[in-house]
Amino acid sequence: MQCIVGSVSRTDGGLKHGDRHCCEIKLPAVMARLFFFLLLLFPLLCSSVTGLRRSDFPPSFLFGAGTSAYQIEGAYLEDNKGLSDWDVFTHIQGKIEDGSNGDVATDHYHRYKEDIEIMHSLGLDCYRFSLSWSRILPKGRFGGVNPAGVKFYNSLINGLLGKGIQPFVTINHYDIPQELQERYGSWLSPEIQEDFTYFAELCFKMFGDRVKHWATFNEANFLTKLKYSMGKFPPSHCSEPYGKCNSGNSSTEPYIAAHNMILAHAMAVNIYRKNYKVKQGGSIGISLYMRWYEPLRNITEDHLAVSRALSFQAPWFLDPLFFGDYPHQMRQILGPNLPKFTKGEKQLLKNQIDFIGINHYETLYIKDCIHSLCDLDTYAGDALVTESAERNGILIGKPTPVANTCVVPSSMEKLVMYLKQRYKSIPLYITENGYAQIGNSSTTTEELINDTERSSYIHDYLTYLSLAIRKGADVRGYFVWSLMDNFEWLSGYTTKYGLYYVDFKSLKRTPKLSAKWYSKFIKGNEHIEMASDESPKHMVS
Repeated sequence: MQCIVGSVSRTDGGLKHGDRHCCEIKLPAVMARLFFFLLLLFPLLCSSVTGLRRSDFPPSFLFGAGTSAYQIEGAYLEDNKGLSDWDVFTHIQGKIEDGSNGDVATDHYHRYKEDIEIMHSLGLDCYRFSLSWSRILPKGRFGGVNPAGVKFYNSLINGLLGKGIQPFVTINHYDIPQELQERYGSWLSPEIQEDFTYFAELCFKMFGDRVKHWATFNEANFLTKLKYSMGKFPPSHCSEPYGKCNSGNSSTEPYIAAHNMILAHAMAVNIYRKNYKVKQGGSIGISLYMRWYEPLRNITEDHLAVSRALSFQAPWFLDPLFFGDYPHQMRQILGPNLPKFTKGEKQLLKNQIDFIGINHYETLYIKDCIHSLCDLDTYAGDALVTESAERNGILIGKPTPVANTCVVPSSMEKLVMYLKQRYKSIPLYITENGYAQIGNSSTTTEELINDTERSSYIHDYLTYLSLAIRKGADVRGYFVWSLMDNFEWLSGYTTKYGLYYVDFKSLKRTPKLSAKWYSKFIKGNEHIEMASDESPKHMVS
């Protein structure tokens, strides 16, 4: 005899919720059912005990690493390449932290074969890289195509495919021809839409027979703020209180530039779908920057502030591409500073995306600034909120060497589920996620190579990504930023995200511990224990 508690309401005189009954149960039947149940749970239970496995992800899931053209290629004036805005900007004294530039970078332009061998040894499924607009079209559509630039990317793509590595190509990752800035102000002019679509179609024609994954832009939402709100990236436009620049309007220009980027994306996707998609069999999306937010205080105002702040991030670009217009919260707050789409543009915009790419590094607290007194942030202030990495003096997660950036792996699951709920069944790729080291005169090579923090970081964020997949999120790939140490924009060569250490004197590449761990993980022959306090104690969700 065994006593059980009824937990199901029935109409046939059986157990009712909360009733306690004693009944006779045949032990062999119970044992058989228990054994079958444990058999089903075995893979999940094993994962919770032994750590993350490659088999926690779908067989078709892509594991890769990423770079961008300006950050690694070098050869900045070689083989008829034109000047980009970053070529000009980095030669202005005081713009880059260590006074460096990307003239040589990691010299990938000459060492791409060696770098392909590195990727192959890692076991990467996919390699995410960008095309240098000024290497292919030195003067935009106002000049001819540069054959040497086309040859380089053909050789790179063919070399990757020869090693079984899929190219995942970003058409524009920050850098643009300086010619377009000088001719009409680049992203502040609608004319840029024609230039971008011309460049994009040229790429589809030249490389699309082999490239099956296209992203129009990298972090367009973050870029417009850095270029036209805070004035940190070229052309360094801003206005007070956001910053002190020689020109610009921080209240309007970021949204004008974004408007042109969104329309340029939609036009490029329209061309691809009409003329290339069926024949070439590829897909096209966009990669956006996305912080995750938590309320600073457990009050309604801060919960609403989180929703508001999130809508100013990826949804700023994604809502128009799914629904034909900007998030209503943006429209309510920004009013006439937010451009309007015409009726025809709204029809063009809807559903002009095959996948979402997300670059995720940061999780912060959000405080409401509508009902509370606070200093508005230069990045998130337009949403009438302020950001903070700590609450009551306690950081939101384990700190990293980068200011206000903490390790909060659970945010990966939360942001993926947020996007799933908002945009339903759209496929998703994590196109950037990584851990920074800071290298200075006192940092040894050994310290940089023994990067156990990066291995733990990747492991823990992948763990939460796997939980989101189990909950039904259609995530199809993950790219570590970055394949190797490279030129990290304003911080030059002081900030290092690479799986491979690069000695920028000899340009020798050396695998870090994280490269070895990631390689073994991808190949399915290693798993490690949970490493951070954030790691879930059980993998069963």
